[in-house]
Amino acid sequence: MSTILCEKKNHVATITINRPESLNCFNYETIIELDRVIDEIRMNSEVRVVVVTGAGEKAFSTGADLKERKNLSDEQVIRNLNKMGELFTKIDELPQPTIALINGYAFGGGLELALACDFRIVHSDVQLGLTETSLAIIPGAGGTLRLPRLIGEAKALELILTAKRLTGEEAFNYGVVTKVVPKEKLQTACDELINQLLANGPIALKQAKFSIKNGMKVDLQTGLKIERKAYEITIPTEDRKEALRAFQEKRKPKF
Repeated sequence: MSTILCEKKNHVATITINRPESLNCFNYETIIELDRVIDEIRMNSEVRVVVVTGAGEKAFSTGADLKERKNLSDEQVIRNLNKMGELFTKIDELPQPTIALINGYAFGGGLELALACDFRIVHSDVQLGLTETSLAIIPGAGGTLRLPRLIGEAKALELILTAKRLTGEEAFNYGVVTKVVPKEKLQTACDELINQLLANGPIALKQAKFSIKNGMKVDLQTGLKIERKAYEITIPTEDRKEALRAFQEKRKPKF
């Protein structure tokens, strides 16, 4: 059975980490398989939104497979870590909007995966955290960089250095997640966000994401140039022409 499932339907790719018996943790096979799926999705123009979730109801992902890690050499541990970090950067840099549908535990690398996504939706009963310091290591797949950029240095230091486990509500209050809902409304909340995204021009979504992601890395004047170039790409598109026609005809555009 594949450790990664990917369903493509109605312009949405839903990726499921399929190791529920291991709380969807990452062994090397899973990292390689997810890397392959992400490469395919990047090049698929039919995919406009990407959702990442975990199989079963217990876990989104609990990070590295510690049972596997016990039997690895130091070199193999570093290999896994480097590959996971590269994978999460690929997810961060996907042109399509990405949603982490956090349906259960999200610890360590599992939360780092979610932080590499654009949106994080949780239900109120989940627990999540960058808990690596409790295992005498640190977040090594982007956590020490993405979390402070998201919630600020002081809060990130608190959460990482204390290995604090957060509830869904606490994660929302810290700014770690985008939305928290009751467990029974988790999929509905995700579907609502998907529909809001799909209602807009797919090329515009990609260019807006590109402008934000890359503009945040540079000074304001350089960022404004990035924004202008991203805007210019949308001008000759059929999407823009359709949007103007739909506005004139007082109907919803069909992208």
